Amino acid sequence: MVRRSRRTLQLVAATTLMVTAATACNAAAKTDASDSASGSSGKSFTLVTPDAVGQNEFLKLAVTGVKAAAKTHDGTEKVYESTDTASQQQNVQAAVDASPNVIVLVGFEFADIVAQQAKAHPKQQFLMIDACTTKTFANVTCAVFREHEGVYLAGAEAGLLSKSGKVGAVDVLDTPQFRRYSDPFAAGAKKVAAKTSASTRFVGGQSPFDDSARAKEQANSLLSKGTDQIMAAAAAGNYGVFEAAKAKGAFAYGVDVNQCVSSPGTVVDNVIKKTDVAVEKGVEQVLAGKTGTSVSYGLKEGGISLTGLETGVDSSKCVIAQHKDVLAKVKTLRDQIVSGELKVDDPAAS
Repeated sequence: MVRRSRRTLQLVAATTLMVTAATACNAAAKTDASDSASGSSGKSFTLVTPDAVGQNEFLKLAVTGVKAAAKTHDGTEKVYESTDTASQQQNVQAAVDASPNVIVLVGFEFADIVAQQAKAHPKQQFLMIDACTTKTFANVTCAVFREHEGVYLAGAEAGLLSKSGKVGAVDVLDTPQFRRYSDPFAAGAKKVAAKTSASTRFVGGQSPFDDSARAKEQANSLLSKGTDQIMAAAAAGNYGVFEAAKAKGAFAYGVDVNQCVSSPGTVVDNVIKKTDVAVEKGVEQVLAGKTGTSVSYGLKEGGISLTGLETGVDSSKCVIAQHKDVLAKVKTLRDQIVSGELKVDDPAAS
């Protein structure tokens, strides 16, 4: 996610990592849209976000998804925007107290809270997006993403565009979950340019999701060795990666949403997560009674894509828009992945 104070990259499974909450004046929830008390005979849906929506495109897509669900079912929606850990807990409690048909939550921050609430309120249906509880609950449905498929395609772009034959990635931490943003990048590059070499650096430190300076240092380490294409998976530190790449005339790749607008001419493309698709399909799944499961969204389901493969790429400010020949080759790889002809290894697979 792009403009979050703690991180831009949500985990696809429950994690024990906790990130320092952003400073807020108070923990009061901010609500949006209409309330189920409006008298509508349709369904009611409540979305709880881990941070304020603001200009956060990732969370804005979640809002779009819940609004679309409400419209489809002639119902109502409410959005609770959290500002810190305290308001996240308060907002979930408020949502539970209102007893909507489905409570939608985005992010790993809610894993423990949802586990507690799901056990205490077995009749309340929860839909978690981009994360899941460690334990399975009959009333908790999860929607996660196969980011590695999109990262593989971005790697293919890097392999085709690299002049030095060296690509790399700056990852938040050295864990299987985060290696979804580095290992497939290397694999995709080598698929189209077999002699490509790849390296990964990790941010680490006391605040790995928020350390733009350390992310920039790691990017410079790669650049100093000739890397000219870098996958930026450093959460809020992505901007440090972009700065380093721009200073050296190199190129970078963003995550979750279109980050090209933050550094036009430097960011080639983005591995995007379509939160709205996951919300809409997840709600339909819950209402159909198919609950207590985890559904994975990748290229085939339309949950993962590249900005370069979407309508509007020409106005996206992404460098890839200037390379239609590269996009044509990447589309072929995408079709092979969707059909099952090409399998992308998942570093996080057990």
